[in-house]
Amino acid sequence: MNEHERAELARLLPPPARPELSSDRHRLLRGHLMSEIRDTKPALVRRGKFGWVAIPALAGGLALAMVLPGGSDGAASKAPLAQQQSGQVQGEQPAESGSTTLNVAPVAAVQLLTQAADTAAGKPDPKPGKNQFAYIDSLVSFAGTNANGETKVDAPHRRQIWLSVDGSQWGVLKEEGKFGKGEAAAKEGDKRPAPRPDGGLWLDPTKKPSIGAPTYNYLAGLPTDPDALLKKIYAETKGQGRTPDQQAFGTIGDLLREQIAPPAVSAALYRAAAKIPGVTAVQDSADASGRHGVAVAHVDSGVRTEWIFDPKSHEFLGEREVVVTDGDFGKAGTVIGHTAVLSRSITDKPGDEPKQTNA
Repeated sequence: MNEHERAELARLLPPPARPELSSDRHRLLRGHLMSEIRDTKPALVRRGKFGWVAIPALAGGLALAMVLPGGSDGAASKAPLAQQQSGQVQGEQPAESGSTTLNVAPVAAVQLLTQAADTAAGKPDPKPGKNQFAYIDSLVSFAGTNANGETKVDAPHRRQIWLSVDGSQWGVLKEEGKFGKGEAAAKEGDKRPAPRPDGGLWLDPTKKPSIGAPTYNYLAGLPTDPDALLKKIYAETKGQGRTPDQQAFGTIGDLLREQIAPPAVSAALYRAAAKIPGVTAVQDSADASGRHGVAVAHVDSGVRTEWIFDPKSHEFLGEREVVVTDGDFGKAGTVIGHTAVLSRSITDKPGDEPKQTNA
């Protein structure tokens, strides 16, 4: 995408309304701020998404020129990937071994995202019932900064979430080592359920779903046209993140990582992401479980956020955040965020693990 096309896209997209986060999101955000990011510099705090607080998923890289091999349209270069690679994205320093950002034209990232969209579109529609829950099981690992200014990365740990399909019921979040043995007893007049002995946190019903606090039913109502969908994402995330492009990329990443959506909507999210300026391709990356794959990425403020896909099936595996420029986030090559989606399913009861799950 040349500068004229970027300018035209910026003109067509409206100034992006801040989504309203439900009370459980704010509560979990405060809790993680107290326990994980004490005295953290504001720049190190990621936007709250289902209670996550971590190094930010930043964006805004510069796309250059190259094509990933193995494209479904048969137009990819036949030269080995290493021979096609000519350097890194402008302004980046070398990342750790096994993770090299390619000098890519938008076509490289578009090709990969199109393949991921085709895979998503071919999935069966779960068609959950009104009283059911979307269940996502994952591994997560994020960096936090202590009072001495030292940045440390958690070991990967399990995170499980149950989200009400229509937002009318209490959900549950369980994350190893994060919430002790249950919440404090409910105050008089509080309608919150009794504390959970399994250490899980109750998540408030989602009365006003939005891009920032979605339900399955909300996602099912999103446009499946990529242009209309991206326009809506920019509009609903106005004023969030460092830049509109970075926030749009991060918002779509949140939806891909920790939600379930109808196949047509999931496919549209990938195709919408392909239209965000600055998306690049990554030759090799690894998720929190150690699975390697190809990735698309966005860079901002010296940090590259990667969405990782299985190189054969193009299934979404997880995310990774890597420092690419020495600075406040650490040295280039430092991994400051990791996730891996282990399974997704529809369940009847929050807190119960399904017997059969689909990644």
